Amino acid sequence: MTDVTAPAQVAPAEPARRAHPMRNLLVRRLGFGIITLFIVSILIFAATQVLPGNAASAVLQNTATPARLHALEIQMHLNRSAVAQYWTWLTGLLHGNPGTSIVNGASVSSLIGGRVVNTAILVLLAGAIGTIIGVTLGMLAAARRDSWLDHGLSVIALAVTALPEFVVAMALVTLFAAVIWHVLPAVSVFPPGASPWSIPSLLVLPVLTLVIVIVPYTFRMMRAAMIDALESDYVEMARLKGMSPRRVLAVHALPNAIAPTIQVIGLNFLYLAGGIVVVEYVFNYPGLGQALVQAVANRDIPVIQFIVLILAAFYVVVNIATDLISLAATPRRRLPRQ
Repeated sequence: MTDVTAPAQVAPAEPARRAHPMRNLLVRRLGFGIITLFIVSILIFAATQVLPGNAASAVLQNTATPARLHALEIQMHLNRSAVAQYWTWLTGLLHGNPGTSIVNGASVSSLIGGRVVNTAILVLLAGAIGTIIGVTLGMLAAARRDSWLDHGLSVIALAVTALPEFVVAMALVTLFAAVIWHVLPAVSVFPPGASPWSIPSLLVLPVLTLVIVIVPYTFRMMRAAMIDALESDYVEMARLKGMSPRRVLAVHALPNAIAPTIQVIGLNFLYLAGGIVVVEYVFNYPGLGQALVQAVANRDIPVIQFIVLILAAFYVVVNIATDLISLAATPRRRLPRQ
């Protein structure tokens, strides 16, 4: 008899491990963020280069003579090509040296460091308080859809979205500081060396202004997403099982409505980065916005460049964080598929 050998069993190939969606997104977004900041740095430098005059003429002003102007241009390396000046500025940034103010000769980092902290406190407080209020009101309006509460909140939110920051700020100053009540300071001027936490009353009106401006956007998105979630099949099934309305709202509807709202919350933080300039100027708050206005008025180019780059970096970081949090809030997207 012929001995027939059974074919050897080949173990099935182990499926290739897929990259984790969150890690993949983080790596991709970081790469795009670095490229974006590089392009923004070029645009910032180019924009300041096309301004009439230069840093040397801004320093000398009325005392400028051709000889003094030429000597100062050599000292500040302004006689070099634009590419060489940009490379010097960029390498200085990478080494933690953003340059020197042309107004007072101080280091830009020493001038801006404290103001970054002040602005961060204002943005984080306004963003956190506005998010909590907007999400809570959106949930209440959706849970009581078509009630007087829902209609009232929707009308108020729509009206507030039409108001710019400076109008809200002036209305609050008139109401709480200048005309009707005198319970809060009209300006937020801190003593030298004092932190915003040392005098909390100075934070109330700037934070309240920003909260009023951003709450309607979070409210409207949360309300719409919550209504969609409450009309879904899984929520209906939870109701048929006898769950309480509060549990249905918090356990089943909220987790599925929060993902699209996170995108709006991220946009609110980006909006704060721009709106902070107007609010800080109105309340004389010592932050980046006020420093940017003063630098533009004084044509302090190194300070302008550094502040704009900080705001651009904030945009990139918030976009990355928003995408990651939104992905983490969606279970079917955050887990790798087999």
